[in-house]
Amino acid sequence: MYSYALLEKGCYYLIEEKEKSPISLIQITLESDHCLFITRFGETETTEWKRKTDPIFEIVELLDDNAVKEWETSYYSNEDAYYEDDD
Repeated sequence: MYSYALLEKGCYYLIEEKEKSPISLIQITLESDHCLFITRFGETETTEWKRKTDPIFEIVELLDDNAVKEWETSYYSNEDAYYEDDD
C-alpha cells in the first residue's frame, strides 16, 4: 500500500487507487503542506484535492517524457473528434 505523499509535482502516473479498480492516469499539479491537487485523465479531465496520507493500492508506473508526449498527442487529437463544426 502506498500514499499520495510518494508522488512528485509535475509528474504523470498510472495508479490503481483501490485493489481491482481500473488504472487511472493522473498528473500532480500542485503540492501544499498536507495535500496534492491532481488532474485525473479519463473520458474527461477532472481535478481534485487528495491528502498526502490518502492510500494508493499500487503505483503502476511513472511515465517518462516520451510516453507523456505520445499520450498527449493521442489524447488531445481524439478529444477533437467529438466536436464538429456547424458550418
